[in-house]
Amino acid sequence: MKNEHLKEDSGLASYLSLIKFSHTIFALPFALIGFFLATRFFNYEFAWSKLILVLLCMVFARSAAMAFNRYADRDIDAKNDRTAVREIPAGVIQPASALRFVILNSVLFMLCAYLINPLCFFLSPVALLIILGYSYTKRFTALCHFVLGLGLALAPVGAFLAVSAKFEWLPVLFGFVVLFWVSGFDIIYAMQDESFDKAEQLKSVPTWLGGQQALRLSSILHLFCATIILAIGVGAGFGLFYWIGALIFIALLFYQHSLVTAKDLSRVNIAFFTTNGVASVVLAVFMLLELFV
Repeated sequence: MKNEHLKEDSGLASYLSLIKFSHTIFALPFALIGFFLATRFFNYEFAWSKLILVLLCMVFARSAAMAFNRYADRDIDAKNDRTAVREIPAGVIQPASALRFVILNSVLFMLCAYLINPLCFFLSPVALLIILGYSYTKRFTALCHFVLGLGLALAPVGAFLAVSAKFEWLPVLFGFVVLFWVSGFDIIYAMQDESFDKAEQLKSVPTWLGGQQALRLSSILHLFCATIILAIGVGAGFGLFYWIGALIFIALLFYQHSLVTAKDLSRVNIAFFTTNGVASVVLAVFMLLELFV
């Protein structure tokens, strides 16, 4: 059995499953928004090399974050029926291998940041501290969802800095969009483990407020998100394409709340993965149409 695990441990598919590579769809569209805001809206010079480095930073940073989350939570995941099938508790990937994978991706992330510009390189340890540190936050604070949101909110800001090497208000506002959006839907997702988290003394908004109040807070956060999206459109003077994408995004934002209740979480995966994945892609596509057309 041990030899079988070692063989599986080296498989690319196992590591892609470990880091849930398909979930890159949440943050990557916002990184593209940040990048092309810099080149099209603020008229910084476009370079394919910069775009490739930004995409690599996204892949390496997220891979490090997800693998570290699985590594840090391996003992907790093993106790939870929902997560016991994950690669580390199931024995598909050994903890030491996962940790080496985290280190490799963190180094590659910092190397790409170094190749982009000095500001991105100097800020790269801060980004790693946030996205890796998130894995431990549920042990001591119910605000863990906001740390996750902050980690993904770095995508549009970091991509913009890769081109401009300076801060501007517009990508920061898109960062707040991601912060409230991700925090809100992560609260919904965490409702699945409310009983388990209480038994293990883990912190989350559902264990703190209860399912019904957690859903209310999620709705409020998504209302903040929608308000910022509308404010961006007005403040930046965006046209038709932006407003089509923004309204679809907002509609999908609140559609997910119709899919779940405190007593019925059977469709939480549709709300979490499908709806939010489609929402981020739609907003990015129409934002790019606005910028290019």
